[in-house]
Amino acid sequence: MNKYKKYRKLFSLLLLIFTFFYVIQIASMFYYPAEIKIAKGEDKNIDILLPFSLNVSNNEDTIVQSTYNQYSNKSFKKSYKIDGIDAGEAVFELKLLGLIPVKKFDVNVVNRQELIPGGNAIGVRLNTKGVLVVAVTDVLGVNGSRYNPAKEAGIKPGDSILEINTIKVKDAQHVVKLLNKIKDEKVKILLDRNNIKYEIEVTPIKSMQDNCYRLGIWVRDKTAGIGTLTFYDTNNKVFGALGHGITDMDTGNLLNVKYGKILNAKISNIEQGKKGSPGEIRGVFYETENELGQIIKNSPYGIFGEITDEFIESNNTKPIPIGFKEEVKEGKAHILTTIDDNKIDKFEIEIVKLQSQLYPDQKSMTIKITDKRLLKKTGGIVQGMSGSPIIQDGKLIGAITHVFINDPSKGYGIYIEWMLDQIKSSYQVNEELCKQS
Repeated sequence: MNKYKKYRKLFSLLLLIFTFFYVIQIASMFYYPAEIKIAKGEDKNIDILLPFSLNVSNNEDTIVQSTYNQYSNKSFKKSYKIDGIDAGEAVFELKLLGLIPVKKFDVNVVNRQELIPGGNAIGVRLNTKGVLVVAVTDVLGVNGSRYNPAKEAGIKPGDSILEINTIKVKDAQHVVKLLNKIKDEKVKILLDRNNIKYEIEVTPIKSMQDNCYRLGIWVRDKTAGIGTLTFYDTNNKVFGALGHGITDMDTGNLLNVKYGKILNAKISNIEQGKKGSPGEIRGVFYETENELGQIIKNSPYGIFGEITDEFIESNNTKPIPIGFKEEVKEGKAHILTTIDDNKIDKFEIEIVKLQSQLYPDQKSMTIKITDKRLLKKTGGIVQGMSGSPIIQDGKLIGAITHVFINDPSKGYGIYIEWMLDQIKSSYQVNEELCKQS
């Protein structure tokens, strides 16, 4: 009798363990991405546990073909092969016992884009729309009293001054010129704050310091730095770089682009990254020569614009396919970057963690530099390497965006899809160029 009780307990325990793992597997199906992307002409296998099945909700055989592939008694799974026949969208349904709808999957068949990977060190020069307010301060008037006209009018650091009395502001010197022409009369100022425009009125104060009329603000109208080109497309003549936006060092705000360009840069020095102190690539570039492209857009996920014909003609690198975010996997990969003169080099890395992202984010994956040459030269990821393309299994999958301050050998990367989302089409980019000209 005790023997049977022992077997029953053992059987109950095994059944409980089996049920536990089966429930986990079923739960994992519900967390499967609601959108599945397949390249045209390629296929994808999806495993479904019994008693569930996968069915096309409508007759969409012109877009995809779904075939029941195989069944395994050991894993209680059905494997479905979905072939991408033509570009378009199809809807699949996960059903219980073939009858009860449980979840829908949108299958998006797309043409796999091919891009030329960068790795070039670039100089970035950016002029803002109007001027950016980086600080608000007191003005010492000619009567010895302190005034703060900007603060009283509601001007804040991070605001962009676009117009003064309906005149478009060109740069910081233009602001000074306009205010001293208006003098102590009340002026109308058009501000941009977080992409929302405001109109305010303020009266300049004559400063004891230099007898000039001032609002009590510090402004900036341009910025420059070193970064890395991520990709360019010879068909649309567009480029993407950095993997993150250009922000003002004082306010942290994303800079509004009036005009900008990328130029060929030459590496002059590298400061190694150390724990608690990020390193930096230092380079030189000259505004009068070696222009590579014009910046159209400064977004949180990189800078984008039109590449020059001269740069395209001077490079013979072949395009490679992009990798969708669902295809990126943990493990070995490599980056392309420049740390000596103008030579683009390949360095080994490891993708140690992936983020399942439905919406754009700069921190899509955690990467680790494993290449001994790069670790010896830079200590890992340093400032200026942002935008270095990440390549895995022959596909362009993303770009470096950040470094870990406490461990320079590690950092973040962004999925290439999030960068490409910023370029809707070559027509939109060209339309923006036409508006600016």
